[in-house]
Amino acid sequence: MPAVSKGDGMRGLAVFISDIRNCKSKEAEVKRINKELANIRSKFKGDKALDGYSKKKYVCKLLFIFLLGHDIDFGHMEAVNLLSSNKYTEKQIGYLFISVLVNSNSDLIRLINNAIKNDLASRNPTFMNLALHCIANVGSREMAEAFAAEIPRILVAGDTMDSVKQSAALCLLRLNRTSPDLVAVGEWTSRVVHLLNDQHLGVVTAATSLIITLAQKNPDELKTSVPLAVGRLSRIVTPASSDLQDYTYYFVPAPWLSVKLLRLLQCYPPPEDAAIRSRLTECLEAILNKAQEPPKSKKVQHSNAKYAVLFEAISLIIHHDSEPNLLVRACNQLGQFLQHRETNLRYLALESMCMLASSEFSHEAVKTHIETVINALKTERDVSVRQRAVDLLYAMCDRSNAKQIVAEMLGYLETADYSIREEIVRQTPPFAAKSKIFVGFTLHFLSFSKSIKWLLHFLYFVLILLPLQALQAPACHENLVKVGGYILGEFGNLIAGDPRSSPLVQFNLLHSKFHLCSVPSRALLLSTYIKFINLFPEIKGTIQEVLRSDSQLRNSDVELQQRAVEYLRLSYVASTDILATVLEEMPPFPERESSILAKLKKRKGPGVLPDVEESRKDKNASFNGAVETVNVKTVAQTSMPQSADLLGNGSAPSSGSLLVDIFSENHSPSTPPATGAPAAPVFDENFSRFVCKNNGVLFENQLLQIGLKSEFRQNLGRMYVFYGNKTSTQFLNFSSSVILYYVLNCLLQLMVHVKPVDPTVDGGAQLQQTLNIECLADFVEAPILNIQFRYGGTLQTIAVKLPITLNKFFQPTEMTSQDFFQRWKQLSAPQQEVQKIFKAKHSMDTEITKAKMYRLTLRTSRDAVSQRLCDLLSDQF
Repeated sequence: MPAVSKGDGMRGLAVFISDIRNCKSKEAEVKRINKELANIRSKFKGDKALDGYSKKKYVCKLLFIFLLGHDIDFGHMEAVNLLSSNKYTEKQIGYLFISVLVNSNSDLIRLINNAIKNDLASRNPTFMNLALHCIANVGSREMAEAFAAEIPRILVAGDTMDSVKQSAALCLLRLNRTSPDLVAVGEWTSRVVHLLNDQHLGVVTAATSLIITLAQKNPDELKTSVPLAVGRLSRIVTPASSDLQDYTYYFVPAPWLSVKLLRLLQCYPPPEDAAIRSRLTECLEAILNKAQEPPKSKKVQHSNAKYAVLFEAISLIIHHDSEPNLLVRACNQLGQFLQHRETNLRYLALESMCMLASSEFSHEAVKTHIETVINALKTERDVSVRQRAVDLLYAMCDRSNAKQIVAEMLGYLETADYSIREEIVRQTPPFAAKSKIFVGFTLHFLSFSKSIKWLLHFLYFVLILLPLQALQAPACHENLVKVGGYILGEFGNLIAGDPRSSPLVQFNLLHSKFHLCSVPSRALLLSTYIKFINLFPEIKGTIQEVLRSDSQLRNSDVELQQRAVEYLRLSYVASTDILATVLEEMPPFPERESSILAKLKKRKGPGVLPDVEESRKDKNASFNGAVETVNVKTVAQTSMPQSADLLGNGSAPSSGSLLVDIFSENHSPSTPPATGAPAAPVFDENFSRFVCKNNGVLFENQLLQIGLKSEFRQNLGRMYVFYGNKTSTQFLNFSSSVILYYVLNCLLQLMVHVKPVDPTVDGGAQLQQTLNIECLADFVEAPILNIQFRYGGTLQTIAVKLPITLNKFFQPTEMTSQDFFQRWKQLSAPQQEVQKIFKAKHSMDTEITKAKMYRLTLRTSRDAVSQRLCDLLSDQF
């Protein structure tokens, strides 16, 4: 074989890669790799005079082995040594190895940083680019600390070559994303803005990406970029631009730079300067005009680039929301895409029209395409496009077309995908409630919903017959079976006179879904069956046969087996009178007065209560005026088994705690505290301390200390409660429960799942309990933690107000004033705006006020934000 010179390439690497590819099994590959690793290790250890070419070859082999998924524990130092080479290929391989294998915690970071500093100072553009690429690829905090000040100087230096400027801008962008606190906006930012006028469009493109990121953090510092961006965009969309020959992509001039410039302009409101605003309008009109021209190429790359610029321009038009002519033109342009053969184009058109529907200038124009959107919903093959069609129909829905849209949705609901059904039943109620097809919609909703908590809104007018009719469908959701089982078990006798809903028909319908349900739902149905024996003695034998079957009496689930045995025995030994007493109809929920309202009566007098009640009645006046406001106290008791079903074991509880169990998927039945327990006063002295903190001591007396440690994320929270026994005597029969206050005809606002605790607390010991919290809607009243235990033979009862407040579930949202007022204008309903202006009573601490307002910038309704803002800041003025 003739000798191969070093200039012909790394022949050894090519042979090694070929050997790996020719391996017939994984074992052969591992064997070949281990052999090569042993050879490389011996070369690195034994041969101290390895030249740069050999080091480069072996480092490349190690890199290839690592990319195959094998661990590499040596060779790092040899790669670092390659950085000091003056040959490009050797330095390139060294940087490549470091970028892929070296992590931010490596001990070699200091040596690497020194090599990078030398290359940045060399003024060799090739070496500088390699160093900048390495910094951007690794992006560690150590590198950001070392080079965050150096890279901006390279970027704005007058003698820096264009290729290095481009790499420096992208490197600085990477560091700003990984370590934003280290990339401080300074004097160099104004010089970066002027890079938008650079003759090299590669530099302009990289600088635009950097400016977008910086403008999102500090818009005022880079607002001078707006006229420069408009000027550059104008030169791009103007025909026959001389500087775009090398940046024309399939007949589209500089599409990616155009997209970035349009995205940069979306960081700011419309330009105030009339000349700049007019020039920007001309640019947007030119982009819309080019979209209507015949395509210059049939290749997909041309259409992708062309439509990328168009949709970004439409996003800018929607963002400004100030030019009616452009908004209508954009809507008409998107309407032409609704029947385009490209699926992605139809998807983007529907998505953009959803945003146009929120503008007062283009809402009517969007509504003209309602028939096309409905047709797309029925004929579209792609489920994601159908989902966007559903969103657009609801976005364009108003009083003039609500009936048509809801009717179409209900007709489509029966054949829709399950992923779309949830969206339909979630969004339709606000519109269906205003139409005559409301009851029909409720039936459809029951058939397809995965959530039954909202049924508190509808139970007062949903007929008993509706669940029975819905159960006749071939497939229905398990929650419908649960609701149908409860309603028919309690009130099925009221419709039993009709042959279409005879007792046997009701039983057969429910039992046909039995094998499709989970264990908790089956347990509920068994309770329904025993109630059927009481309601319908004529089908007693049929039900006993089901309870007597091996699948029930020998069921592997203990809960189902026990219910089947007990219910079967009860049906044989109990007389008719006893059975009627045990299985009597559930009593109506009693009206109870909230203990918190009772305290308000005592503290502030009877004049306070009517105002509170009146405000609640006003809030619920839209609920057809059919149901009065009722305060219901539910107790989440920790000692109840989680496997209990919605109906219990046939006994009729007398408390309102069953409200949660009937309409909740996760709650277990709860029992009220012992009737003989004295009513304890609620301690809330330390409650206010936890408004802005999550840890600390909530309550303490001579016997017990209660500490809290909590965390909240979005609408979920977890609270750890620590009970400390300060005495030397055991606490016996220790139990705790959480009391929640709801308004009956509103959604459940707060759910607290309490984990059970040990009933004995030794002297000097500490007991931990976990509370899982879910916020479902805005709430006012904080829950009460009720603790009971026996100390020295005496029953002790302590009630403490838990610091679970609405602000715990807030999530801040950062936005500019222009974005805020744009969203503000979109909320046009009368009840969505609450504003209060008042004079300051005292001097205002800016930092404290800013911190409190920051906690209130969240995604909630505007009235809640405004009201809580006034309440929280009232002490500062």
